[in-house]
Amino acid sequence: MKHKTDRSFDGIAAKFQKNIYSSTKGKLRQLVLLRDLARLDVLQQPSKILDVGAGQGQLALALAGQGHSVHLTDISADMLALAQQQAAALSLTQVSVEQIGLADLVRTHSQRYPLILCHAMLEWLAEPELAIAQLRQLLEPGGMLSLMFYNKDAKRFANILFGNFDYVAADFQVKKKVSLNPQHPLTPDDVLRWCQAAGFKVIQKTGVRCFHDYLRDRGLQHSHFDQLLALELQYNQIEPYASLGRYQHLVLKAD
Repeated sequence: MKHKTDRSFDGIAAKFQKNIYSSTKGKLRQLVLLRDLARLDVLQQPSKILDVGAGQGQLALALAGQGHSVHLTDISADMLALAQQQAAALSLTQVSVEQIGLADLVRTHSQRYPLILCHAMLEWLAEPELAIAQLRQLLEPGGMLSLMFYNKDAKRFANILFGNFDYVAADFQVKKKVSLNPQHPLTPDDVLRWCQAAGFKVIQKTGVRCFHDYLRDRGLQHSHFDQLLALELQYNQIEPYASLGRYQHLVLKAD
């Protein structure tokens, strides 16, 4: 039996930037997350923020531009190099980066943060439940965790709509993996249970891309982006739409 391992994006960072971050899906995700985070009390004054699995750090750099100090960590040197280049291009001085995994971060660092970002990382990890407990250790008492993960329920729903019945029946297992597709989508009920076990309380739940990925005419993602964004922001915290988001964004508070 092949054991799961954590995924690094060294070697494909530029491809990730083009196909994910620079696409309408990446733009929409960024704007939804910024809307959610703008409501947090911790960000009403300059704060220290840890971004775990930061990748190219678009969201963290946007927060740095608002006056916050951000520390980006990732296991991919290529991703962090792109983050550093972008920080330099924007003349952001309150940004630091560190190539390190989450387990080593917990083991070697004594710094605790009022806000931690962990976005689109859990679904690439061998032990996502353990990661949530480790993130809890890096928070200050009463600190906030912004956690976004790939929603297995939404992936199932989308693939049934698109007629990929055999793929769904095989629980998404295929011989050839698509390098940019998350390998281990997570069931929201499992993630909620892990968060509660780690000592978190859910403050806010948002669906990310509740409508974008289901459009029959994909061209509308570009031609009507502003209208689509407005609808996403209007409905993505209301059920049943919130649970249909391709990603789930949870704002969690440490007990």
